[in-house]
Amino acid sequence: MLAPYKIAGRLEAGCDEAGRGPLAGPVMAAAVILPPDYTSYVLNDSKQLGAKQREQLRAEIEEVALAWAVATLDAQEIDKLNILHASTHAMCLAAMSLTAGASDNVVVGGRQIGLVTPEHLLIDGNRFYNETPYTYECVVKGDAKFMSIAAASILAKTHRDAYMLRLHKEYPQYGWDHNMGYPTEAHYRAIEQNGVTPYHRRSFTLYKQHTLFE
Repeated sequence: MLAPYKIAGRLEAGCDEAGRGPLAGPVMAAAVILPPDYTSYVLNDSKQLGAKQREQLRAEIEEVALAWAVATLDAQEIDKLNILHASTHAMCLAAMSLTAGASDNVVVGGRQIGLVTPEHLLIDGNRFYNETPYTYECVVKGDAKFMSIAAASILAKTHRDAYMLRLHKEYPQYGWDHNMGYPTEAHYRAIEQNGVTPYHRRSFTLYKQHTLFE
């Protein structure tokens, strides 16, 4: 079972993102504060779980968390900031929205929004540009170590997948219902055949040499 906290008695918000690698779609980040007595033997890094498990855990996390938030930065914002800064900015937005409430690009859930302020952030990864008033620490592979980070990884992943399924209805030729915007050979072929959409990241390499598919 993952660790429930780094320091007992401290309100820690786990933070993680989803969608750094895709050619299309937003990057999403989540922040989660779990109750100190929360336990789960299933909760894990979202990449280690199946889609059904992630959806079940999403519902549970959104129900039991003291506070949670998911922030979104679209392709245009990613192109403007670069993906690293966009990812950390989204995590900051999510963490700050736990108390500040929803802004235009933040979806907020939980029963104590506006009442729970994180005392410390546990950030998945090894780089973070802090724009929040909170102390933080980076935890390499933190989504496989701490429950709150794993919970954040699940919310970020499931919310982003749901978003890409909606975009797929608008642009079905790109296969976003299964590649979720990630760089697959079929996705590159669809870009070559149909061009780019407003949801593609212009700062990414969107075209590959034909020899890759021969």
